[in-house]
Amino acid sequence: MDQSYILNHLGEERDQYFGAIAPPVIQSSNFALTSIAHLREAMLAEFDHHLYTRGNNPTVAILRKKIAALEGTEDALITSSGAAAIATAVLGLVQLGDHVVCVQNPYSWTRHLLDQFLPRFGVSATFVDGTDLAVIENAILPNTRVLFLESPNTMTFGLQDLAACAALAKEHQLITCIDNSCSSPLFQKPAAFGIDLVMHSATKYLNGHSDVVAGVICGSRQLIQQIFDRAYMVLGPIISPSDAALIIRGLRTLPLRMERSQQSAAILAERLSLHPAVQQVIHPWRNDFPQSELAKKQMTGTGGLFSILLHTTDPKAIFRFVESLHVFLLAVSWGGHESLIFPVAAVHQLPGKDDPPFPVNLVRLYIGLEDPEFLWADLEQGLSRIQTA
Repeated sequence: MDQSYILNHLGEERDQYFGAIAPPVIQSSNFALTSIAHLREAMLAEFDHHLYTRGNNPTVAILRKKIAALEGTEDALITSSGAAAIATAVLGLVQLGDHVVCVQNPYSWTRHLLDQFLPRFGVSATFVDGTDLAVIENAILPNTRVLFLESPNTMTFGLQDLAACAALAKEHQLITCIDNSCSSPLFQKPAAFGIDLVMHSATKYLNGHSDVVAGVICGSRQLIQQIFDRAYMVLGPIISPSDAALIIRGLRTLPLRMERSQQSAAILAERLSLHPAVQQVIHPWRNDFPQSELAKKQMTGTGGLFSILLHTTDPKAIFRFVESLHVFLLAVSWGGHESLIFPVAAVHQLPGKDDPPFPVNLVRLYIGLEDPEFLWADLEQGLSRIQTA
């Protein structure tokens, strides 16, 4: 199916709503049925009927169709956050006594789910080096049910060989899940490599305007309905119709935004690699990235995220650099129109929290839609604060 058709037309039955170009926001929480028979039918199969917006809503349904088609899967569910997508999917797959194998250093709330939340209900997890297939296989136990991947991750961009992981999982009868937020469906389609469930923080690239928090679960109709029945309807994580409409709006410009961010990020990564205050640039498309060959094999682009290691490990110097920036905003998310910066040093030695598993001098950059020369001027003046201090 053509990508432009998916983004701009799929699911939009304009003849049903007065020829409106923008899909309507069906804000209704409740839907009237035409008869007792219709009511009974809807209550028995809420996955396929509009009964109550906690399960199904027409505006959200348009978004479901678009995201599933972009990922090349049969169906999708939309949730109120990326964390909700991950939790809902995993909770829909496991039960008491099950075990999950997960790559090390996943998104922090994925780790929290697997090593703090699920053990309260008798589900255990093992975290492994996802770059080594033998290590993954050695972690599989008789009660393992899920292999959870995140490729690339969003700090150091570690990859997994998706086709090899999918084949291994099928051999052991495991369900494979992946957080695909970093690449978006435009730059990586895990289902094409055999991955069963694909998740996103739709807050990021899919929405792209920093005004909606949402998540996505994509997969076969059978798995999506299983998650719908076992977890989605119980937890009630559906997004509002108005938020769904905003993401549909965001999808219109997704290819343009992704390409712009990627091009600018490549320019800035190259310049930063030559700057004396920068020790290393961590960018999966660069030839000096350890897994660049795998990245180019299973991804078609990288978007606007990359990280740098500064030549200093002094938190004061790092904070001086970050706080001197005028254009880059200090923030934890990414994927919108604005460029962002996040220093790992900021979350080291926080009271009551474990230090993150990344070097203290690692700084993540997200490159938005601003002119790259404008952004470079800001970075250059900021880095001079490290050198001259």
